[in-house]
Amino acid sequence: LGLALVGLLLPWWFNLRYLSGGGSLAPGAFFGAAFANPLTTAITLDVYLAAAAFCLGVARDGAAGPRRWWAVPLTFGVGLSFALPLYLWWRSAPPRA
Repeated sequence: LGLALVGLLLPWWFNLRYLSGGGSLAPGAFFGAAFANPLTTAITLDVYLAAAAFCLGVARDGAAGPRRWWAVPLTFGVGLSFALPLYLWWRSAPPRA
């Protein structure tokens, strides 16, 4: 749960710095920055491929039941570093009555 909090705060600190410095969420500008050089391209592809694998794992996680789907939009809307540890924490929590 602590990693989920760090995964929310730390990346979004930099996201807000990017946006306050004139960065844009428009697809052209956003992906232009994400693929600006070989290093950012590698990091971007690594995270998106890991996010896709995580979402496939969520879809196949039958033991988690139908209440698991919140993790998919959270992954792409907030971030994998937040959604993955939160999902693992939620998945390992004892069932509620």
